[in-house]
Amino acid sequence: MRNLNQRLAVARGEAPAELLFKNARIVNVLSGEIHKGNVAVDDGRVIGFGDYKAHKTIDLRGAYLAPSLIDGHFHIESAQLTAPEFARAVVPHGTGAVVIDPHEYANVLGLDGIRYVLESTKNLPVDFFIMLPSCVPATHLETAGARITADDLRLMISDDRVAGVAELMNYPGVYLGTKSELAKIEVGKGKAIDGHAPGLRGKNLNAYALAGVRSDHESTELEEAREKLRVGMHILVREGSTERNLEHIVALINPHNAANCSFATDDKLAGDLVNEGHIDFAVRKAIAHGVSPISALQMATINTARHYRLQNLGAIAPRYWADFIVFDDLKKFKIRQTYKKGLLVAENGKYLGKDSSSPQLPRSTMNLRYKPQDFVVRANGKKKIRVIEIVPNQIVTKERIALPAVFDGEIVPDTKRDILKLVVVERHHATGKVGVGFVRGFNLKEGAIASTVAHDAHNVVVAGTNDADICAAIERLERLQGGQVAVRDGRVIAELPLPIAGLVSDKPLDEVIKRLDKLNAAARAMGCKLEAPFMTLSFLSLSPIPELKLTDQGLIDSTRLRKTTLFV
Repeated sequence: MRNLNQRLAVARGEAPAELLFKNARIVNVLSGEIHKGNVAVDDGRVIGFGDYKAHKTIDLRGAYLAPSLIDGHFHIESAQLTAPEFARAVVPHGTGAVVIDPHEYANVLGLDGIRYVLESTKNLPVDFFIMLPSCVPATHLETAGARITADDLRLMISDDRVAGVAELMNYPGVYLGTKSELAKIEVGKGKAIDGHAPGLRGKNLNAYALAGVRSDHESTELEEAREKLRVGMHILVREGSTERNLEHIVALINPHNAANCSFATDDKLAGDLVNEGHIDFAVRKAIAHGVSPISALQMATINTARHYRLQNLGAIAPRYWADFIVFDDLKKFKIRQTYKKGLLVAENGKYLGKDSSSPQLPRSTMNLRYKPQDFVVRANGKKKIRVIEIVPNQIVTKERIALPAVFDGEIVPDTKRDILKLVVVERHHATGKVGVGFVRGFNLKEGAIASTVAHDAHNVVVAGTNDADICAAIERLERLQGGQVAVRDGRVIAELPLPIAGLVSDKPLDEVIKRLDKLNAAARAMGCKLEAPFMTLSFLSLSPIPELKLTDQGLIDSTRLRKTTLFV
């Protein structure tokens, strides 16, 4: 950073600026207006508005100039990309900063996973701010690869790139005043403290907010979001690959409360980031649903920056970083150019950032112990069973009761009724723990699909029409040291290796997208009708999300956060 007096001289017009963005329609998210003018930039920062002399002039010819976009809550692991490849995907869509929760890395690798993320996100044309994972493991009902306590968080909270404490997923522990959860909130005081409270309402919500939680991204219904907004929570309107909540709660937003709302993607696949968009997609969708363009852009920029206390980000004004987007139409909102600290880093969909090296890859994380007999479920007379029912485009599930299909004394998948076997195998400590249940919603007619991405403990999860293909899928994942596979008749027909913690590929963006497309095509060829079958599969072990889930410890009643039985 150059001497302040030099920058003041530029601001006063006594010395030329490095850059002048001329003839812009400036989207001013601070004053809530669009005004014509010029923006002077020097040393990567906005110097001021007006007619400045500059070494280089960029004539925007009446195009819109707005701050680059900020994602308020994202798990970078869900894109299955390294940080440099993630930047390649989102920078052309106008993303300039992301608030990330490396919760998945932490569940597999502990503090080493957070350190890996801090190191791998340096020197990129996207600013990464870390929220320290607060729930590793998410609950006591699953076996994760690590355990993180409040004392562990205290070791890292003072880092300048740490924005606070990430989503408090054990929301009953918070509103009941559990010592361990309140200790994590105490660590985060002075920084942001994120919430995670699906369906929480009434007096327990009051207690959750009173404890110090300041945001929520789990609202799936309008009145739920309204109630959370009323108790002072910042609402992160989520629009990801499978968590598509925007259209259900966007009617909440008006000019009087939009300052207390932002956008988040939470989990979004690489192909969706490239083809559909990132936060720009949420902005377009919000505008299409009646939110004013100015309010939508405030939600995508300054609101998020203020909530997470991101210094000098989210607006175009003196002292703010010159992180800009250029576009031609407010409603179509197609990003033409992205600038980072005054440097052009993407244009017309093409990434112009420099390649950067990633740190050394983490250790192997595939430690399995199981046998095929573990997957056998003996029939229990004529008793009915609990079945996990998928809710399309949501991570919540329903509990359904059904009569099982029985063959030779065993409960077997029933493709006619779309009831498949679901298996979870612990992969971190070779404990031999295996959970077996049944799921409805995939519509597979043959084969099996499997993944080492399985929120939040990330054990192996498989859905299949027969035990032979389930076993073949697990064996392939073990050989790959993590990944996602589709198997039919004992043969692997598509796969994506994920050697980084069993969560992330070490391959370039284009190759990851191609392999994901082949995986989805393979699932469709076997009968699946879901848009994102592997992401849907990955959430079937997420024990804090209602109603019914499966972990390595068995079936979980996620509404009451306790184990339940397969047989009714």
